[in-house]
Amino acid sequence: MKNKIWSTEPEEHDFPAALDFLALIYSDDIAQDMVTRLRNAQTIRKKAKDILRASQLPLLGKDNIHVKQDLQKVKYGKKLSPILLVRDAKLVIADGYHRVCSIYYLSEDLEVPCRIVDRP
Repeated sequence: MKNKIWSTEPEEHDFPAALDFLALIYSDDIAQDMVTRLRNAQTIRKKAKDILRASQLPLLGKDNIHVKQDLQKVKYGKKLSPILLVRDAKLVIADGYHRVCSIYYLSEDLEVPCRIVDRP
């Protein structure tokens, strides 16, 4: 099932989206450094439930427009992009929050491909 849901590589537009988000909570230099390292990081797999727990973010509702769109993509066989994470005092989802929530509704135990770097 995992190969039917996920692409092996993040989409190019995921990296500028991650930079936009990270630049809100870190300096521009640190944010850029983390995105550069995310581009080069190895893709690993973690369970959706563990990603949400570590990030301390709430599960978005099924009625969230982006969650709905991602669930539709899965239903019609369009692959989702791996998520981008930063390990800090808590896990920061730099890009892919909606995707994690969408997959959680399919099964909280599904493994999510992700790239993760530590905050410098």
